[in-house]
Amino acid sequence: MLELQGLRQTFNPGTVNEVRALQGVDLTLDEGSFIVVLGTNGSGKSTLLNAVAGSFFVDEGRIRLDGHDVTRWPEHRRASLIGRVFQNPFSGTAPGMSIAENFALAARRGRARGLGWALAPDLMGALRERVAGLRMGLENRLDNAIGSLSGGQRQALTLLMATWLRPRLLLLDEHTAALDPKSADQVISLSDEVIRRDGLTTLMVTHSMAQAVAYGDRIIMMHRGQVVHDFRGAEKRRLRQEDLIDRFDEIRRREQLDEGAAAMLRELYV
Repeated sequence: MLELQGLRQTFNPGTVNEVRALQGVDLTLDEGSFIVVLGTNGSGKSTLLNAVAGSFFVDEGRIRLDGHDVTRWPEHRRASLIGRVFQNPFSGTAPGMSIAENFALAARRGRARGLGWALAPDLMGALRERVAGLRMGLENRLDNAIGSLSGGQRQALTLLMATWLRPRLLLLDEHTAALDPKSADQVISLSDEVIRRDGLTTLMVTHSMAQAVAYGDRIIMMHRGQVVHDFRGAEKRRLRQEDLIDRFDEIRRREQLDEGAAAMLRELYV
């Protein structure tokens, strides 16, 4: 379904601000799998999602999605295969347009534009039914500007828009991080419900270890642009938050030891 081979990406190369964001990432997602990506700030997890989405072209490596080599496809072309929900509830929507108008745009994602009724009766009927499933009462507010809604309401609607056409790949980029705890629980629960119902292949970046343990069938832990742990199957099901914290602590200790050894070598050869 999704195959990443040797992805490398360096920002600001050759400068004091050089960042090696991805350093040879290899990853394969089977169809219908739900993978959670964990990592500290700067680990490369969001860069990985941006690379898959086509926000930039990687320096090296190949990206294959649904049998297509999309490595050099621009972002708008990949949109025909990919649905995405961003961290910011105000991203990915037109705030001045109504809920219904935003869904009309989502229904045409990756397709040719043409003349015709954007808000056809059959679309409005399907929209009311799906929005009612959110149990937020928004099915009676489809003419309201989407920018007038709360962050949780907007993120729930954005999830529905991203999955309206059943994408071949769903990308969730810390999509609950900006929400209050109650809204975050509601949106992540809804996400899991939609993913399971539609059998969506999903790559979700999160900073929440609780979410990583509770959701998905596999956890990828990243550090300094590399995949350092890959938990799946029975190992993933047995994981607790404390186990993930221990793994992060182990990485930090190893880094401190490596830095200490490098400092000793510098002293020896100065």
